[in-house]
Amino acid sequence: MKKNLLLLAIVVFLAIIPLFIQKGAEFEGADGQAEAAIGEINADYEPWFESIWEPPSGEIESLLFALQAAIGAGFIGYFIGFMRGKHKEG
Repeated sequence: MKKNLLLLAIVVFLAIIPLFIQKGAEFEGADGQAEAAIGEINADYEPWFESIWEPPSGEIESLLFALQAAIGAGFIGYFIGFMRGKHKEG
């Protein structure tokens, strides 16, 4: 139990400390950086397709991304737990 709490504290520490070290920094994804790099390489580039739907705000986009990650993590955790339980039974 102490080991799990220590690991959780380390994860929280590693997630929060960059916010204090890099004050005023923008923590954005790689999509914007990739778009800027493509624009520098070829200014006439046009995307192959457009998004079907764009979220109304960045917060909603972040929420959907976090929800997708949570569902994926839940599925992976369930699968690993199921396989471990199945292995212990047999």
